[in-house]
Formats: sequence, structure tokens, C-alpha cells
Amino acid sequence: MVSISILGTGNVAEHLCEAFISQKEIKVNQVIGRNPDSLANFKNKVDTVLGFKSISDSDVYIIAVSDDAISTVSQLLQNKKGLIVHTSGNVPLHVLPTNLRTGVFYPLQTFTKGQPLNFKRVPVCLEAKREPDLELLHSLASLISSRVYFVDSEQRKRLHLSAVFVNNFSNHMFHIAHEICKDNNLSFDILKPLILETTKKIETLSPYESQTGPARRKDTGTMQTHIDLLTQENYKEIYRLLSRSIQKTYGKEL
Repeated sequence: MVSISILGTGNVAEHLCEAFISQKEIKVNQVIGRNPDSLANFKNKVDTVLGFKSISDSDVYIIAVSDDAISTVSQLLQNKKGLIVHTSGNVPLHVLPTNLRTGVFYPLQTFTKGQPLNFKRVPVCLEAKREPDLELLHSLASLISSRVYFVDSEQRKRLHLSAVFVNNFSNHMFHIAHEICKDNNLSFDILKPLILETTKKIETLSPYESQTGPARRKDTGTMQTHIDLLTQENYKEIYRLLSRSIQKTYGKEL
């Protein structure tokens, strides 16, 4: 059995805790945090500790805090013999103390409080300084996910960048569409089947192959109509920029 301590109480920590406690081969010793309200979400599930002064001994310490706090929190584990990992996609391994056993346990997914998900489908990207520690992380990750990858710090930065494009930026596009619908007394629900079909297509086609729309067809009349309909200048700029990028991708300049 692998024992774990989770340092942090945010969305990543909450979803990881749920995944871990569902496995009999894993023992979550405690969840440690500074915010009593956030820590309350873990009570009646695992032992909780307010503050970082009473950290129990565990095989693995998972630091699930903001990127800027990872280095500071990791210093609190200087006297621990277990493997110390963080969960960030952007922070390199070397921010953790070099004199300790360290690694990365990065679940690549968007986590929202109260929104359940199937962790078995969440890719988990691993890195460690020592091969035995990498094997330990692989064993741990394989218990909660069927998609486990070995990704070093430089690759992980670029993977995180890619994730921002496919998740954060695409979600902002949904927001813009939602605002356009709302301003024109249209239901955003009408667009949901299109969103689902768009994401479904990339299971069998590359994004390059599945691209459609007026920019792909070089339908300049339709594009100009769309730009004229937009009332916010920043939306017009986004439309022009994305259309130019699509046309450049397919060898056509605006």
C-alpha cells in the first residue's frame, strides 16, 4: 500500500483525493492546507490538518498548490524521506529541493470544484530524478488512470502551452459565442451539439483535416459580414486574427 499526504486544498487536490481514496492500494494519510473553509471539503473523507506544522510521514507527498507557492511549500518537507512531487504543468522539476527525492505528478485536465469526472481517462504525466521513484509514480498513477506518460520538464511546458490553446482559449471562444447569443436573444444551447461534434471529430481526424468554415473556404464576403456584425472591437480583432491564421495554415492569405 502506498501512503500519501496531499498539501493543498484546491480543485486539483480535491479531485486527486477523490481518485486516491477510491483505491484500496492507496492510503491518504492527510490533506494539509491553510484555508479552513477549503479544508472543510475534505473532512469526513480523510484526516485534515490546518497549517503545515504537523505533516505525517508518507511514501509520497503531493504538492497541489499554486505555481508560485510550490518552492516555498516544498521547503517544509526538508526532513521527510518520502518522494516529493508537484502537480504543475509549467513548473520545472528543479524548483523542488535538489537534496531530496523529487518528481512531478501532473494530471492534464481542467478541474472544476463540484464537477465530477472519470479520473481513469485523465492523462497523468510523470517525471522523477531517480528511476525507482519514477517506477513508484508509475505504479501510483496506474491505479487511478489508464493514461500514464513519461514527460520531462521541457516537454511538459510545451504540453501545458498546448493545453492552454485547446482548453482555456477554446473556452473563451465559447464565452464570446455565449455573449453574442445572449445579446441577440438566442439560446446558447443551440450551439452545444456543434461544440460536441467539433470535439468528437478529432477522435478520428487531425485538427488540420477537420477544419471547416468561411476562412478555410476563403469566403471573404461572409467573413466581412461577420466582422460588421460584431460590436466589440476586440472581438473583431480576434475574428480577423484567427481567420488569418486559418488561411495561412492552408496556404491562403487574406
